[in-house]
Amino acid sequence: MTSGSATKRTKERHDALEQVRAEQNRGQRRRHLIIWAIWITAAVIVIALVTSALLSARPQESADVRTAPDFTLADSEGGTVTLSDLRGSPVLLYFNEGAGCDACIVQQAQIEAEPGFAAAGITVLPIVMNTAEQINADRQRLGASTPFLLDDGTVSEQYGTLGTGMHEGLPGHGFVLIDADGKQVWQGDYPSMWIAPTELLDIVRDNL
Repeated sequence: MTSGSATKRTKERHDALEQVRAEQNRGQRRRHLIIWAIWITAAVIVIALVTSALLSARPQESADVRTAPDFTLADSEGGTVTLSDLRGSPVLLYFNEGAGCDACIVQQAQIEAEPGFAAAGITVLPIVMNTAEQINADRQRLGASTPFLLDDGTVSEQYGTLGTGMHEGLPGHGFVLIDADGKQVWQGDYPSMWIAPTELLDIVRDNL
């Protein structure tokens, strides 16, 4: 009798232990599933963010033709430039965030280093909403030799470039091509803040 009771108690302890182990295993499986769910959710969020960033950084282009709005702007070296005075040769307006945006200034310096623009008779005019002191400090530091035209926002607004970058009240990183007859024939905005000068030159040639 005693032996039978002991055997029964041993079996009960064994069954209880097995039940505890089973609960522990189920708990571990649940934790693993939760961890995997968290990782999968995080991966989906990262992919969505990357996709959104890539889509927002895609260039936006327009080939609508219109008479380019004329303007006269002071430049950062004390001169003035009137767009209509440049009729007879193509002009590429380069609207950018200017001072504080190293990529913008480096872009201009790299355009200057591409001889194809001068060989094609294309005048490149960088336009910013800065003071001369602000933009000249960055020009000198980053090696851009072309004077920048100083806009109060009027010209940038006329050409539809305000808010196309990271700042609502500033031009983004975009180009407007004006042909020898004063017609705007192409516009491209680059939220990525960069386009290779050789690629830009090919686009400009294709649209002239």
